[in-house]
Amino acid sequence: MSFQSAVSKLNSPVKDLVLAVTRDGTELIGEFDKDQAEVASWIEKTSQGDLVAEGNLKDLNTLLVPRTYIATNYLTAADVALYGALHPIVSRLSPTEHYTHPSVTRYFDHIQYSSPVRTSADSLGSIFSPVVLNIENAPRPERKVEPKKKEKKPAAAAHTTEAEPAETEATPAAATGGAPIEKTQKKEKKEKKKDAGEEGGKKKAGGKAAPAADEGDPVPSMIDLRVGHIVDIMKHPDADGLYVEQIDIGEETGPRTVVSGLVNYIPIDQMRDKYLVAVCNLKPANMRGVKSFAMVLCATAKEGKDGGIELIQPPADSKPGDRVYFEGADFENATPLAQLNPKKKIFEAIQPGFITLDSREAAWINPTTRSVHKIRTKEGVCVAPTLVGASLS
Repeated sequence: MSFQSAVSKLNSPVKDLVLAVTRDGTELIGEFDKDQAEVASWIEKTSQGDLVAEGNLKDLNTLLVPRTYIATNYLTAADVALYGALHPIVSRLSPTEHYTHPSVTRYFDHIQYSSPVRTSADSLGSIFSPVVLNIENAPRPERKVEPKKKEKKPAAAAHTTEAEPAETEATPAAATGGAPIEKTQKKEKKEKKKDAGEEGGKKKAGGKAAPAADEGDPVPSMIDLRVGHIVDIMKHPDADGLYVEQIDIGEETGPRTVVSGLVNYIPIDQMRDKYLVAVCNLKPANMRGVKSFAMVLCATAKEGKDGGIELIQPPADSKPGDRVYFEGADFENATPLAQLNPKKKIFEAIQPGFITLDSREAAWINPTTRSVHKIRTKEGVCVAPTLVGASLS
């Protein structure tokens, strides 16, 4: 079915919105033939009504748990149609009902404030006026760290070690930076890490690999870095300097809640809908009453925070959940730890070597050999927008 044919089946207000946002079908209809077919298919499903029926919100919520957008991994006319069809339903739901269907609420709020949708919706009058969703008062479900298999003794040991309170409180605030704690690594143990890393990498290629052990000296491949996408963000209700983000990192359980101390450095409008690099295996930490399950990797100017802080950007075409790794035979195929042990200060030992090169590319410099290991995905190297010689944390 063609885009125009699918759109023709929509009710008038929704059809008008879709045509306005897409400029009569010239934009946001899918970048490739396959995507265009998916977009048309989802528009047709929306037009049939069952997808957005109030009695089917539970099913729609389940469908949206792992998704940022409905048809592809970017905003399309299908999202505009679904948003438009949901608008009268979401508008009349009570706050409790919003919380009952958190993925629907998160998706709706994300789409309604995306720039193309908001601009066109406002031009059509009040029919698609913004729905105020009191998300900051929504109950926050506690995300549990996946338990390690009992037979994997090293992984279990890493899981059961308790952290020092001061460490867990500071970890997710990306703007604070890391303090240099250990800067030396023993070369004679590096070969052991290489062998273990290569074996772990082979297992990962065929499925979910067993977590690496945290024995020996800290190495950067112990850190679990992944591409993330901010699908929702608000200011922390109890801390003026903190953002609370919902970040999609490609997990079936949906976005992670992440708290970042970036309010005074990056405006909220520059955070919305951004792709970034997330540190995913830090121990979850309570940040002024909100539990944070990852950390946003940022570049801090060499002059200090007052010189600027920027999100590290993954390459174009990156997708949420894409693996981010360090170049070099010792690290490329290594498996990160399931969770960093705060008492061993692994991240703090590695962090002083993080830097942006003259090319603005993010890298880790080995303090012993001075070898440079760029931070990358399969699509290319991660970069800071403008900062050179910046530290990363």
